[in-house]
Amino acid sequence: MVLSQQEIEKAHDAFEKFDVDHSGCIDAWELKEAMKSLGQNPTDEEVFGLLAQVDTDGSGNIDFQEFLQVIEKQKDAHGSTGEDWDMVSAFVALGGNPDKSGEINTDKLRATIEKFELTIDIERLIEETDTDASGLIDYEEFKAMLS
Repeated sequence: MVLSQQEIEKAHDAFEKFDVDHSGCIDAWELKEAMKSLGQNPTDEEVFGLLAQVDTDGSGNIDFQEFLQVIEKQKDAHGSTGEDWDMVSAFVALGGNPDKSGEINTDKLRATIEKFELTIDIERLIEETDTDASGLIDYEEFKAMLS
């Protein structure tokens, strides 16, 4: 699936953020740090496995074109219409799974909202969504919360 110009621009912004040393490539360390910043805690083996999947030229780094391929593959995995692609990406970044399974911790959600200085009433949204007060939100609840 081809990405729209807006999607390419968003990917470029993200790539530049992750390219800490401004080399034009994301190396294993930068990829691991980027994943940590998204709330994931990958092992070194997972990072190198991901690099191996997308590093088509064998450089040991992901350049922007390879990064776009990763984004396209993720979008394709969520259907040709791109249904919920941004929502699923946000869910995964907070600890959920790409197949919409799993749950995210409300404390992590609060911390993320605070970190990015967003002006939404997260306490009200959590109260309305997490009706059993478990402190966990599944994908459908997350989607309802942000819709």
